[in-house]
Amino acid sequence: MTDATLAQLDALPTDELRDRAFTLARQRRDLKFFWDLFTHVTYSDDDTQDGWIGSLDASIDDAVALWREVTGHHYGDAEPLVRAAFIDYIMQHGK
Repeated sequence: MTDATLAQLDALPTDELRDRAFTLARQRRDLKFFWDLFTHVTYSDDDTQDGWIGSLDASIDDAVALWREVTGHHYGDAEPLVRAAFIDYIMQHGK
C-alpha cells in the first residue's frame, strides 16, 4: 500500500500492520523501533527483559523473535497503543 492514509491503515488488522511495520524496521535495521514497542507492552514478564537490547550484538531478528515470544501476538490492553505505533511507523517510513 503506497502512500496509505491513516484511515486505510487503521482499517487493517493488527497482524497486517505488525507485518508491514516489522518489514520496514528490518529493512531500515531500526532496533530502536522494536525497543520502543517493548517498553510499551506492559504485560511482558521480567524473564524476557534480560538486558539483551543494550547489547551491540543484538540483531533485528533477535528483536522480532523476542517480540513474538513476549506478545504471542496477543496485545491485551496495549493493543491500541501498539496499533498506533505500527501505523505511525508505516506512515513515517513507508514508501
